[in-house]
Amino acid sequence: MNRRATGHTEWCGMDHRCNLGEHRSDEIVVDVAGRSRAVLVRVRTAAGREHAEVRVRVALAPSELAARRQLVGLLGDLRQAVTRAAITARPRPGRAGR
Repeated sequence: MNRRATGHTEWCGMDHRCNLGEHRSDEIVVDVAGRSRAVLVRVRTAAGREHAEVRVRVALAPSELAARRQLVGLLGDLRQAVTRAAITARPRPGRAGR
């Protein structure tokens, strides 16, 4: 689990972001100037479950039709990314504890 004497993890921000038993990492930011930005934070809940929180901001086209097309594509890409991450995290039969 890699906890320090304070209960914080090695990746934890160890400051005001940790509250109610949660531990939160520093933000990892991917920024494409003027076009998009993604922010990822690793979180460990009080129950010990770990999660990734991801916020994404993407500049949309000025035309409504083009913006809707962008959103449909973005949702499809997000679904694929979340599904891939969930499948990777799922334990494989016979591999538990390795």
